[in-house]
Amino acid sequence: MTADTLIVIAKEPVAGRVKTRLQTEFTPAEAAALARASLADTLAAVRATGVRRKVLALEGNSEAWPGFTVVPQRGDGLDERLAAAFEDAYAGTPMLLIGMDTPQVTPALLRADWSQYDAVLGLTEDGGYWCLGLQQPDRRALVGVPMSTDHTGADQLARLRSLGYSVFLVPTLRDMDTPADAAAIATTYPNLRTSRLHRRLHHSAHPSLLFDKALEGARVVATGADGRTVTSLSEVDRWQAPADAVDRLALSRCEGPVLDIGCGPGRIVTALAEQGIPALGVDISAQAVMLTNERGAPALRRPVQEPLPGEGRWGSVLLMDGNIGIGGAPEALLRRCAELVRPEGLVLVEVDPDDDLDDSAPIVLRSASRRSHPLPWARVGSRAVLRYALAADLLATEDWRAEGRAFLTFRRCSTSTTSALLTAAHQ
Repeated sequence: MTADTLIVIAKEPVAGRVKTRLQTEFTPAEAAALARASLADTLAAVRATGVRRKVLALEGNSEAWPGFTVVPQRGDGLDERLAAAFEDAYAGTPMLLIGMDTPQVTPALLRADWSQYDAVLGLTEDGGYWCLGLQQPDRRALVGVPMSTDHTGADQLARLRSLGYSVFLVPTLRDMDTPADAAAIATTYPNLRTSRLHRRLHHSAHPSLLFDKALEGARVVATGADGRTVTSLSEVDRWQAPADAVDRLALSRCEGPVLDIGCGPGRIVTALAEQGIPALGVDISAQAVMLTNERGAPALRRPVQEPLPGEGRWGSVLLMDGNIGIGGAPEALLRRCAELVRPEGLVLVEVDPDDDLDDSAPIVLRSASRRSHPLPWARVGSRAVLRYALAADLLATEDWRAEGRAFLTFRRCSTSTTSALLTAAHQ
């Protein structure tokens, strides 16, 4: 005996409502896309069985799923919804219910012969179960079984046996609940729609997503085109710590109000506030802005290229922690700083300690399971920055070092001063 009715119980794949555990590595929209792909793979396996009756018990808005009768889920908890799905799909013959989280399921598994048994159960590696087959609906078999635990599968098996059911166990499968699960399934079953999507997402994370994950505690490193770690762009622990002695030495040069470009989690803006100097941080990372605000300091989520408050009136503009590299075009960024600072205002830049470095190759951010698409970035030492600053109407006033870190300070100068400097430079 095999099931004459196959039931797939699923959630509508809506961003933020499905696969929340995948969101440690993927955006809500990406997690929802993986959920949709997993559901599509599952439905394809069901269609390939040739089973006459195919039912989709769906939580959410219905859409066209060819070959499936769609019924809404009903009941308060998952146990009640499972029981109701059996009741709503029953047509007088055995039924097999599966979830949407095992895209690797095959038609052969779904057509397993359990003719000598009262029920069939397929356990998952995380302690749950991926399928349950019954000859007829029986609420006693489901209602009250604890769901979504690491012992749900064992509890379900115990409930069936307590009712006197003989149970056929089909092979254990791995649910796709976590990023590690998704990666393992994609590696083992490379031809699935889910696996192909996972491979695309693995190589194309937005850099801001991985930066956010780094600020949340995940290990993320920046690498150059050669794959080597760029240490100065991977120091998340230092960015999250309070300002150190070198930071405070740099900030002692600042004149308020201060704009910190690429403020990260806010250590610089916080240190300025503690000194009573008005300051604002800007960053494209939502997590960075949130962390800065949680420290009690103001920050704005916005690219530096877009309009910012107080343009042309800032006393100081900061590019700390190698942020001179933002956008991969140091000269354009310095020109933007000159637009933001007031006449004779200060621009303070932390540069690479290698004076001769002038590398505009993109960088890539990498976590344990994902890597970003290339991020335009530049790593530049003092000689290149001095050259770019001169073309941006910025006059160098100081070149100083402390504990292995290197800094340059500039003043915004008038057009006439810049013209004189450029003339002198070419004589």
